[in-house]
Amino acid sequence: TRALLWQEYRAQHPDGFGYSWFCEAYDAWKGQVSPTMRQSHVGGEKVFVDFAGDTMGVVDPGSGEVWQAKLFVACMGASNLVYAEARASETLADWLGAHGNLFAALGGVPKFVVCDNLKAAVTNPDRYEPGLNRSYLEMAEYYGTTILPARPGKPRDKAKVEQSVLLAERWIMARLRHARFLSLVELNAAITILTAELNARIMRGFGASRAELFASLDAPALRGLRTPPYAFARWKRCRVGLDYHVEADGHWYSVPFRLIRQLVDLRIGEATLEVFHKGERVASHVRVPHRRGHTTIPEHMPNAHRRHAQWTPARLLEEAGKVGPSTTALCEAVMAARPHPEQGFRTCLGILGLARIYGAVRLEAACGRGVGIRARTVTSIRSILQTGLDRACLGEEPDRLPPPLHGNIRGGGYFH
Repeated sequence: TRALLWQEYRAQHPDGFGYSWFCEAYDAWKGQVSPTMRQSHVGGEKVFVDFAGDTMGVVDPGSGEVWQAKLFVACMGASNLVYAEARASETLADWLGAHGNLFAALGGVPKFVVCDNLKAAVTNPDRYEPGLNRSYLEMAEYYGTTILPARPGKPRDKAKVEQSVLLAERWIMARLRHARFLSLVELNAAITILTAELNARIMRGFGASRAELFASLDAPALRGLRTPPYAFARWKRCRVGLDYHVEADGHWYSVPFRLIRQLVDLRIGEATLEVFHKGERVASHVRVPHRRGHTTIPEHMPNAHRRHAQWTPARLLEEAGKVGPSTTALCEAVMAARPHPEQGFRTCLGILGLARIYGAVRLEAACGRGVGIRARTVTSIRSILQTGLDRACLGEEPDRLPPPLHGNIRGGGYFH
């Protein structure tokens, strides 16, 4: 404070200026060192946004613990209208959600949004070429506005909201300091009432309230409000794995296999996940709430993987039924003999593949014999076909059996 500076000054100069003269000399020096630029604001042009430094306590009704809510504050440039809202945190989701509620409360969208260099909004706080969060830019594009970050270390670039934060701390937070709130809804209801009182108060030097100035200056110049409200989504860049899946929040989602080892951008919304490669959307999934696991679209798989993944016990039995009832019975017996039906898939596929060599008629006869003697392997069925032991079922002599469809078959052995 000036009183402290004056006391330190008099300690060094006992015969120096008195307090009044010291303050006048200090004001003259300060005016020369740091002049202030007068800024003119056009109606509906700019809104200044920031989080207050102080927090507000909210009681958890279940545990009784008190957690601290953040206060989002905004101020219109021309009318000085104040908007305040409590949020659970200063994360990107709460930051963008507060913007959506701000535009809804204003009934329109200003041309520019001037923000501080908080991490949720600005990825690179550069003086000349600041980098903005991609979701923040997407929200601005959705509403048709432009983000203008303040220069790092230059709070006067957003002096409007700095003053509004002080007003909110004095006329909202201070008045609620003894109140007890059990939810953000209760807290925001109280904040809304006090904010309306603040905006309705006549400002000295203006002869009008903030609400009146907003109705005459800012409201007519605002851009139309787009509906529905912007749905929050965050972006993530990652590389596609060798299994043509990408990870989001502990769950894995498929992309076309041609993009293996390629960099892609994920747009992660509340209900959907979209994958973009070089600006083109290549995949879309419904978000899965639980962690772990895989969500795979068959069209994203190579043909060989797709054919393998499509085999199920029901489909195997369906294919076996096309050969005959004995083949179906044998495949059922093969899968029933294993702890898990999937362990018998390869055996069943091998048996069904013999139809391409010996034909469906002979395979059905061989499977009938295999069921009778409890044969459960591809080698056993192949041996029955190679040695002609299926002739009893066909009622034909061995030398009159139809030949294999594709020449000689190597290996196989005999079944005894």
